[in-house]
Amino acid sequence: MRPLRICLVASELAPFAKTGGLADVLLGLGRWLGRKPKGSAAAAAAPPAGAPSAGAGHDVRVFVPFYKRIADSALKADSALKTVPLPGAQNIDVRFPQRSIRFSIRVAPLPQSDVLVHFVDCPELYGRPEIYTNEGDEALRFAMLSRAVLETCQRLQWSPDLVHCNDWHTGLLPLYLRTVYAWDRLFANTKTLLSIHNIGYQGFFPESQLDTIGLGDQRAHVHHGDLRNGTFSFLKTGVLHATRLSTVSITYAKEIQTSEYGMGMEELLRTRSQDLLGIVNGVDYGEWNPSSDPLIPHHFDANNLAGKSRMKAALLSRMQLPHDPRAPVFGVVSRLTAQKGFELFADSIPVFLQREDMRLCVLGSGESEHEKYFQWLRDTWPKKVGIYRGFQEELAHWIEAGSDVFLMPSRFEPCGLNQMYSLRYGTPPVVRRTGGLADTVEPWNPTTQTGTGFLFDEYSSQALAGTLDWVFRNWRDQRGWQQLIKNGMQRDFSWERQGPEYVALYRSILGA
Repeated sequence: MRPLRICLVASELAPFAKTGGLADVLLGLGRWLGRKPKGSAAAAAAPPAGAPSAGAGHDVRVFVPFYKRIADSALKADSALKTVPLPGAQNIDVRFPQRSIRFSIRVAPLPQSDVLVHFVDCPELYGRPEIYTNEGDEALRFAMLSRAVLETCQRLQWSPDLVHCNDWHTGLLPLYLRTVYAWDRLFANTKTLLSIHNIGYQGFFPESQLDTIGLGDQRAHVHHGDLRNGTFSFLKTGVLHATRLSTVSITYAKEIQTSEYGMGMEELLRTRSQDLLGIVNGVDYGEWNPSSDPLIPHHFDANNLAGKSRMKAALLSRMQLPHDPRAPVFGVVSRLTAQKGFELFADSIPVFLQREDMRLCVLGSGESEHEKYFQWLRDTWPKKVGIYRGFQEELAHWIEAGSDVFLMPSRFEPCGLNQMYSLRYGTPPVVRRTGGLADTVEPWNPTTQTGTGFLFDEYSSQALAGTLDWVFRNWRDQRGWQQLIKNGMQRDFSWERQGPEYVALYRSILGA
């Protein structure tokens, strides 16, 4: 079968612009799709250090806005990011009803890859300090991203087999393709896939913005229920018009068709249930591998865990907490939001901090009530709790490597990556049985010595407390605990395993 022409479009892409897991997924998937398969002439050269040796070998082009933070980084003398103008894609005017907006394309290789990232250079819309804004033209900013992708394809005369859209920011692209660009035979056979990474973000705007973004004549193709309320949604529009839909875990694909998790989109998704598929995100083990991770000082693997013990001591020293190898270290790396389940800590974690010899290391920022709560824990138990407000990539790796248990009690979790990082780093996760957590963590059974972590069902402090009590009971059996660690470290969630599922989906869309 011939390689596919795949256009990946998103608002974020690691390491250039990242606020969450979407950026990591686009990096890993794009890199794998474009890497040459084993045995090909192009793959004969040694792969980049730490990178997998084989991929799918497709013609992949990634599009993302050229945000100010990316542009500023590219200008630094010591920056690894060097973008160059793409010939044939400079000073392109896009006509909207009220004005024309000009953009150009700059390109640079995706790290450890030959895949080119196409940065949409439009200072008028993207030359701002933050990726997302409240400046009133957010609809236009991301409508422009979709238009810029299609305009660039036209200038290059590159006909993608499939445009893979990601989250609400790209939700208008399928409709633009079917209406504004329907005349162009270049796209006659182009199909679209819309991946929902988090249905909690739907891109709602006033109906009047349809005129601003050039879809005023397409109201009949927008969700009528929203129009009656004077709004429209990028994500709902994408769900209505994309050829197929996917989301980031098998369980989440089922959950978002229910009233509990559908965020108001459950009925619409149920009408397209035959077109909706769940695929668990892959993990880039070139970046997340305790045997070679450049961000941690002590390395280890499933056959030699001495380095993990040293990482535990190093982490506690860094967090200014006393080290005792017998006291388990619980780690948290997260956005501190309601979605992540931290309200469950209030009636559970203090009990164990009071009763048990344990440590809690927290990295994150977010809603003030959660930040204040973790600070209260730190102030109340300064010898047991350490917290770093904000985000620091190196410390995230240290917590994954140096903790004994990872806490992730999410209210809902489309996929989640940290639980998969934790498994590879020998840090059994405590998770609620929801979304991707249910698909990637298997309950530990000390009798059969099977399983990889600890799960609970009910969203309550009592359920979390009962699970933590079970964790402590198993921690005291260190022989069993070592087997639990090894079970998790042997699980494979690499893109080599998950990527082929996307290719199979792409080919099924094109075949249909």
